[in-house]
Amino acid sequence: MSTTSGSAKWQGGIKDGKGAISTKSGALSDYPYGFASRFEGKPGSNPEELIGAAHAACFTMALSLILGEAKLTAEQMETKADVTLEKQGDGFAITAIHLTLAAKIPGADDATFQDCAAKAKAGCPVSKLLNTKITLDAKLVS
Repeated sequence: MSTTSGSAKWQGGIKDGKGAISTKSGALSDYPYGFASRFEGKPGSNPEELIGAAHAACFTMALSLILGEAKLTAEQMETKADVTLEKQGDGFAITAIHLTLAAKIPGADDATFQDCAAKAKAGCPVSKLLNTKITLDAKLVS
């Protein structure tokens, strides 16, 4: 069993306030986030991009495991997770995550690759955590 942590600080109101995100590893240390970076495209981070990075990392790592079980090893995999945040009623919800994967896997045929990618999408711990629609476009590249 593994437990780790992330943390956030916040000062002020929703629009004029500012926050800072940190991770136990130190990968992020008091990294700024706020209303402007979340809803107005300003510099800084936001929870949705962090969820996207976590999901992309988890999915890609899970796929590496599943490929290994199929006696395949990726030369390179690159995953992007587009996280959609939409207004719903009086609040907001993450309504979808779309994973886009480009992978170079010597010896892999497309059917096996697609099967492995689908298993990773369904089985990675972050996918299991998220209660939203998750879609995937997976492509083998040479």
